[in-house]
Amino acid sequence: MAVSICVLVPVLMLLVAAWGPCFAIHPVLVFLIDGFRYDYMDDLNSLPGFQELVSRGVKVDYMTPDFPTLSYPNYYSLMTGRHCDVHQMIGNYMWDKSSGKEFLIGTNPDSTLPLWWNGSEPLWITLEKLGKNVFMYYWPGCEVEILGFRPTFCEMYSHSPSIGQLTDSIEHALTLLRSEDANMAAIYYEKIDEEGHHFGPDSPQIKTAVQQLDTAMQMLNNKMKEKNMVNQVNVVLFSDHGMTKIQWMDKVIELDKYINMSDIVKMMDRGVIVSIWVKEEKFQKVHAALSKVPNMRAYARDEIPKRFHYKGGKFVAPLTLIAAPGWFIAQNKANLQYWKNDSSMQPLAWQNGWHGYDNQFHDMDGFFLAAGPDFKQNFHAAPIQAVDVYNVLCHTLEVKPLPNNGSWSRVENLLNSSDSLHLPTTQWICLMALLGTLLALCQ
Repeated sequence: MAVSICVLVPVLMLLVAAWGPCFAIHPVLVFLIDGFRYDYMDDLNSLPGFQELVSRGVKVDYMTPDFPTLSYPNYYSLMTGRHCDVHQMIGNYMWDKSSGKEFLIGTNPDSTLPLWWNGSEPLWITLEKLGKNVFMYYWPGCEVEILGFRPTFCEMYSHSPSIGQLTDSIEHALTLLRSEDANMAAIYYEKIDEEGHHFGPDSPQIKTAVQQLDTAMQMLNNKMKEKNMVNQVNVVLFSDHGMTKIQWMDKVIELDKYINMSDIVKMMDRGVIVSIWVKEEKFQKVHAALSKVPNMRAYARDEIPKRFHYKGGKFVAPLTLIAAPGWFIAQNKANLQYWKNDSSMQPLAWQNGWHGYDNQFHDMDGFFLAAGPDFKQNFHAAPIQAVDVYNVLCHTLEVKPLPNNGSWSRVENLLNSSDSLHLPTTQWICLMALLGTLLALCQ
């Protein structure tokens, strides 16, 4: 005989309470490791911290960053799932002609204006809008009010935080995630990028920096075991771009050898990608001259290849210069003389590595690694793109993703379940068991 609805109501309430943990959302600990090239952890035998994460998680062959392969554009591509021409963060240095304001990497006060950040909504802002708590450590831009919101907590960016600062932030984040005071914690670490610039991607200094980072990962693994969090928290690590070696001072394209710099109204950045605003009456002349320069492409805005997803950006200049791999663009070498403070007359070491090049250049590729209850274990996956990461994070946090340029089909196989409802396998098991119990009661 069927059980009446009135009798079932309290039973249903008890069942939901009993099965509630099955449907708990697992918090996420995110690491953005600046400049960590896809092959820096190839020798996992020497990196036990990373090796343990890989063995209990997923790792992709490589992750292709957005163009330009610079930091700020990819910080936003990773956390919005959108290309640079959509989220508008198109460089580390930008100029808004209408207001005269400049975005300069570092601590320039004007760089915190909503002007640069409100082009898209990053995930940490979406979470805050939903009433969820996000704690961010050293993450560039976490102090900025975006679309009227800030993260719950922001430890402001500090140039090259130490390993001690990194491990302190890890321990603090784990405590918050375990107590459910935080739904997501996000940690930024810059040392790998800094050493890559200073000494080059194949240097002993990079190997040492990676080993130091691995020590922090060992500490992370041990703390998660101590706190019984291994099956409770998803850990997601990725980089914004890779790094390539440059032959400093041998491959500098000096613009003043080809054009009259007085024809230039504004020049933003130097290096791989340079933005130029030219006096209107001089544009054709300057464009023609720079188009003939070897080892560099000079694009008028409408000439920029579509595959870069760049030319539609609000702050894109009328003329964009892009260096060939290994080359560096500057007004002249004289502006690049950073000499050692001794009699050797040798330039400082930071010029041995660079990034920003075409994102099809393999050295620009970064990494993606994730472990936790929502991810497969010991799983090696095909390459993904930076814009795909947003969908992975939204899935694990059970947040409906905003419209984005990422591909679910490229990342669904990383997760325990790729069903259309995006429920992890453990939740499907619980759901089936709950339905079975209800059916038994109705017999």
